[in-house]
Amino acid sequence: MKKDLRQTILEKAFELFYEKGYDDTTISDIIDRAGVARGSFYYHFKGKDELLNSIADLLDEQYMEIEKDFPEGMNAFDKLVYMNARVHTYIEHNIPYDLIANQYSQQLVKTGGNNLLDRNRYYFRLMNKLIEEGKMEGSITRDKTTAEIARFYSMCERALITDWCMENGDYPLGVYSEQVFHCMIDKLRA
Repeated sequence: MKKDLRQTILEKAFELFYEKGYDDTTISDIIDRAGVARGSFYYHFKGKDELLNSIADLLDEQYMEIEKDFPEGMNAFDKLVYMNARVHTYIEHNIPYDLIANQYSQQLVKTGGNNLLDRNRYYFRLMNKLIEEGKMEGSITRDKTTAEIARFYSMCERALITDWCMENGDYPLGVYSEQVFHCMIDKLRA
C-alpha cells in the first residue's frame, strides 16, 4: 500500500524533530526532507503545531504495521504486551520525549484537542478487538467489560510513557516496557 502524502510529511517531520529538535526544525526543512511542494505541505498542515497534534496519526500507522506482524500462534493477551513493547520502541527511536510530553500536556489542558484519546482511533479499535479475542479464547479475564479492560490497559501504557518523559527519555522505553508491562496488566490475564 502506497503511503499518502500527509503520512510522508508527518514521518519526515518527526525524523527531523528527533534529529534537530522541534524548535530548530523549520517548515522548509520538512518540505525539503519530504520532497513536497510548499503548497502540498500547507494543504495538509497549517504549521508545525498541527504536526505535533498528529502524533496519534503517526502512532496509529505503527499499530497497523504491528497488527500485520503478530507472531503466529500468539494469544491475545501476549499480543497486547507485544503491541505495547513495539510501539514504545518506535516512540523511543522516532519521537523525542519532549514532544510526547508536550502532546500529553496539551491533552491535560485541552488546548490541543483530544486526538490521543479519540476512541475512534485505530489504536482503540485494535485494542478492543484483541480484548474481545482474548475473552473468547480464554487468555483475558471475562470478569470485566471490554471497556474497563481497555481503559486500564491504555492507562498503564500512558503511565510508562509519562514516566519515560519525566525521566527525560533516559532509559530504553521499549526494553523497559517489555520487562514491566506484562506485570502491570497481569490481573487481566484469565
